[in-house]
Amino acid sequence: MSAVFRMRGTERLEAFSDGIFAFAVTLLVLNLYDPTARGSANLLRGLLGEWPAFFAFGISFINILIMWINHHNMFNYIKRISREFMLLNGILLLFVVLTPFTALLVSEHLLDSNANTAALIYAASFFIVAVVWNFLWHNATHFHNLISEDVSEKCVKQIAREYSVAPVFFGLAVVAAWFSAVLSLIIIVSVSIYFAITVTGGEQI
Repeated sequence: MSAVFRMRGTERLEAFSDGIFAFAVTLLVLNLYDPTARGSANLLRGLLGEWPAFFAFGISFINILIMWINHHNMFNYIKRISREFMLLNGILLLFVVLTPFTALLVSEHLLDSNANTAALIYAASFFIVAVVWNFLWHNATHFHNLISEDVSEKCVKQIAREYSVAPVFFGLAVVAAWFSAVLSLIIIVSVSIYFAITVTGGEQI
């Protein structure tokens, strides 16, 4: 099968990906609940006691939101897709949709003896997303086969540098989780802040 035949427009892939991001964000709220249902007599005190759940919800929502924005921005440059690109995108979405589960682990275990394990799993999921994300960009820009002809090599390298930050620091968060769940989560929040600032993703064409 020729490469020309395998290359498609991006609209269906973008729509499918948007749906998965939306689904993952929606699932996050299912980790929140009325604390009086678990025996707390005072609603306000119960809500304050559930701060780990709200914390995990907040940073997970922000991370998924930033990933969605960057995914959208990526397609400012990508004009065609291939079978390999679709597969990598699917792997990326697999770990995006796992975020509500890993967030639940953090919210349930942040204050107990399993905190380090929960933080490790949480950080590892973001690390895998970041690695796959970089492979996705490399696949799209290798020989400029999937990106617009108008995109400069300087722009490609600039975006690649921005994306390369995530695996490094999420990797540090994984290592930190062995020693301190709080430190691991602080690193994850810091990465979120970095990408919230640089979310435009390089030059616009």
